[in-house]
Amino acid sequence: MTSTHKSILIKAFIVVTALGVMASHATVANAATKKTITCYKGTAVKKVTAVKPVCAKGWTTKKPVAKVTPKPAASTPAKASSVAFNGTYKGKMSVLWSDNGVQASSVTGSGTGTTAGLDSLTGTGSSSPSDQCAGIDGSGVISGGGNSIKVSFDSSAKGCAADSAAPTVVTITGNAVISGGTGKFAGATGTLKVTGTFAIKSSAAGFGESTPLTLTLAGNINTK
Repeated sequence: MTSTHKSILIKAFIVVTALGVMASHATVANAATKKTITCYKGTAVKKVTAVKPVCAKGWTTKKPVAKVTPKPAASTPAKASSVAFNGTYKGKMSVLWSDNGVQASSVTGSGTGTTAGLDSLTGTGSSSPSDQCAGIDGSGVISGGGNSIKVSFDSSAKGCAADSAAPTVVTITGNAVISGGTGKFAGATGTLKVTGTFAIKSSAAGFGESTPLTLTLAGNINTK
């Protein structure tokens, strides 16, 4: 091979080598300068790769914070409660006797004791005595402070006279059933034990009088 041919081959080799090195450097440089960023818009996410990557208008590199919707607190059903009651009511009872029995057209009394603020009693009643002891029908309202309970005698209620004829003293025993109320005692239930006394001067038909009355009621008022 002549020296001229050798020179040409050497030059060609140098050029090819230089081009290869330059291409390699360019590839490395390009790879090193490209970056990838993540862009967010609402719930959408996309990646952008470039030498100087920039998010499109309306997009941001700041990842949105997921909103946590708090769970509603579980509702706790109201617990029923019981109110102790032990009140003594003193007042008057207006009675009228007839051939068929006796009517208590008005019962009123003021209470003391553990009355839960229910310090006033009103009611009505009746009985048809044929012996010294007889059943009593009666109902009333015990109220105070904007609250009240409704009560009525059950079948155990009775009045027993101390003597076979008037004048005498009548003793009341039995139960009063609570069937609702108002205010904080709305929907109240329960049973109160009842004891009491009143005096009568006469049991003749047509005779009426207003006689002193004492009633004690004790038990629990169950509220919702």
